[in-house]
Amino acid sequence: MFRAGPSVRLTAHFRRALATHAAPPTAPSTRHSWTKQEIQQIYDSPLLDLVFRAASVHRQYHDPSKIQLCTLMNIKTGGCSEDCSYCSQSSRYATPTKASRLVDIEPVLEAARKAKENGSTRFCMGAAWRDLSGRKRGFERILTMVREIRGMGMEVCTTLGMLNPEQARQLKEAGLTAYNHNLDTSREYYPEVITSRSYDDRLDTISAVRDAGISVCSGGILGLGESDKDRVGLIWEVANMPEHPESFPVNALVPIEGTPLENNEPVPYQTILRTISTARVVMPATIIRLAAGRQTLDETQQAMCFMAGANAVFTGEQMLTTPCSPWDEDKSMMGRWGLEGMRSFEQPGVARKEGARLDARTEAQGTTPDVATASSA
Repeated sequence: MFRAGPSVRLTAHFRRALATHAAPPTAPSTRHSWTKQEIQQIYDSPLLDLVFRAASVHRQYHDPSKIQLCTLMNIKTGGCSEDCSYCSQSSRYATPTKASRLVDIEPVLEAARKAKENGSTRFCMGAAWRDLSGRKRGFERILTMVREIRGMGMEVCTTLGMLNPEQARQLKEAGLTAYNHNLDTSREYYPEVITSRSYDDRLDTISAVRDAGISVCSGGILGLGESDKDRVGLIWEVANMPEHPESFPVNALVPIEGTPLENNEPVPYQTILRTISTARVVMPATIIRLAAGRQTLDETQQAMCFMAGANAVFTGEQMLTTPCSPWDEDKSMMGRWGLEGMRSFEQPGVARKEGARLDARTEAQGTTPDVATASSA
């Protein structure tokens, strides 16, 4: 008679774990002492084993049926003084992107209302600036945008370049949920991509954001010409921060005519999947967002990324300067795969930082934060 050995019993155990749709009440604590060698070993493991491991970890910390729907709006396009070699908004390159002024408040609020109606629960605003120096009136306008959108019950994220502690404090006071400031790649490869802002400049902004009580959104771009070692270095950098980022965007380079990287080859799909899986193992409680370049992945490829631990996407009409998957397409895809939208402030780390503000709103309205589902209008 056949007897199930330890490996068979272990497989059955993990199969049961993968079938569950709810994270346990208390997940293991996260670790902040990873070595590069440890992360490299995870990254280099056989791909299907790595995806299986990541999927198992994901289900310990997250509901695998939930995907956070985010919409991104470019509120100030082009004319940036930085030399990021992937970016069409740099004033140093001749690209199709034309510079424009900061958008008025009402069009931004209308875009946020439309995003909410279509199921998005986080609204992100990006401005092509190096920093906020000399932009007092513009910053005040953005603070108003943050207050108004937060008043809609949505999570609010901005990416405005470098911040100092006082600017971060004002954004937090206005109701900002998260601040995006990507590291882009490893410290070692970074000078090959950007020279106008140092790696430590980026880390200083992240520290100011974290100290202000704002959730940190920080990830990278794949396809810059970096090596696997650099991808590991990026994950190592964010995984050893005092707090893991609330969210880790994984971007695949979209080469844009006129930029120094316009002729870069597309990043292989397995590299995207391997990066997502490794990040999920190393930062188990972090939201991992499929960001720029997602429209190049077919539905099955995206589903494998969700299986491996990706649990957020940008959805809507446009990202900053690159294409985005429309709401209807995303909701139809999610319906086919049994996925639904994450509620606003559903992630425990975000809810904890919202604190009394979230409690006061819930009590005043007698409601829970808005829910986005795959079938929402």
